[in-house]
Amino acid sequence: MTTTTHYTVSHYNSETTMPITLNHTIIPTHDKEYSARFYVRIFGFEYLGPFVSFIVVRVNDTLCLDFADRDDFESHHYAFKVSELEFDSIFERIKGENIAYGSGPFNPENMEINHDYGGRGVYFRDPDGHLLEMLTTDYEME
Repeated sequence: MTTTTHYTVSHYNSETTMPITLNHTIIPTHDKEYSARFYVRIFGFEYLGPFVSFIVVRVNDTLCLDFADRDDFESHHYAFKVSELEFDSIFERIKGENIAYGSGPFNPENMEINHDYGGRGVYFRDPDGHLLEMLTTDYEME
């Protein structure tokens, strides 16, 4: 006998439910203070400071980045959707710090941006080698 489980997906109703949001994620680093300050400087995020063993940076009302010192870790990918005006400001800071950038995940240092899906995007690495992406439009999923 086979048992089937059915899941109900409710539509968002602000009176009875709330959307699921990502509250925080841990970013492994070799120097959590230096890395946190890099994200604050480049993206303009809010520095909150030490919390337990982390250095915390606020991205927006619902998301914080918790930087943690680690000896070994793999490179991660973090993508940030920004407005056109934010893109301009952040991109100027990237160029001002002579950070190599590129148009795609397999070309992160070709010194070009992309214009995918009618917007703009760019990839670059943080001090720990994590691949960062900044984009102004969502991907179109088919």
